[in-house]
Amino acid sequence: MSGCSSCGSKKDNLGKSIQDELISSTLAKIKYKIFVMSGKGGVGKSSIATNLAAALASRGHKVGLLDVDIHGPSVPHLLGLKGLLDVEKGKIIKPKKFNDNLFVVSMECLLKDPDQAVLWRGPMKTSAIRQFVSDVDWGELDFLVIDSPPGTGDEPMTVLKTIPDALCVVVTTPQEVSLADVRKAINFLQYAKANILGIVENMSGLICPHCQKEVPLFKKGGGRELAQKLGLDFLGAIPLDPTTVVAGDLGKPVVLLEEDSFAKKALLELAKIVEEKAQNSLETISSSHG
Repeated sequence: MSGCSSCGSKKDNLGKSIQDELISSTLAKIKYKIFVMSGKGGVGKSSIATNLAAALASRGHKVGLLDVDIHGPSVPHLLGLKGLLDVEKGKIIKPKKFNDNLFVVSMECLLKDPDQAVLWRGPMKTSAIRQFVSDVDWGELDFLVIDSPPGTGDEPMTVLKTIPDALCVVVTTPQEVSLADVRKAINFLQYAKANILGIVENMSGLICPHCQKEVPLFKKGGGRELAQKLGLDFLGAIPLDPTTVVAGDLGKPVVLLEEDSFAKKALLELAKIVEEKAQNSLETISSSHG
């Protein structure tokens, strides 16, 4: 004879309420949650998220980097991290340590074979993202940077529901095909009543590796114009710099390379602006809810 359905639902609700408490206690130890998203793929969102996290860590902050791109995680590759996450007794997951200030969790760090495809639908993805918050020992953090897959599907919605005070950074490239998708992403964030920190224009002009001059390969300025049109803050323009590609293949963020580059300078400036705006934004949110 099958068990009582109402008892089963009570058990599920109890499990969920315990997880909700764990999520709340975890997030209470994190000052700022930065949610990096994009309207479409191929705009360099993961590179922005990774370099932003590394730059904030280099500024002396304790930073967590959470890669919730279940199907195409790339953060471990960009940081040169390999191997599985450590799971302690009681199912507490330890983040991967990149350096003394930067700690990482990604779906790829749970797969024995990094080339293995993850064939999950919505509920499983939602459950995994919630566990990345509730079951991970993030500890005390100044920033948690969340790298989301492109679009407005299950993962971004779950992040916004799980972390309602997340500050959203939207990444675009200058051309109209990307900007059209960004407008949809902004509409999604406004519908979800999310806190939008601003827009970043990535691949904003190409830096020639020979003469160091800028070439408007994908146009320039579209992200800034869109931000002005929508009344949002423009957080910065990051040029398409060959150094970034080399750094990504080396598994080292461009902001941590010793040599200077246009991309490094722009990304470090982005981190400084995000830090300042996050502090101001949190004060504004606190006073408006006071």
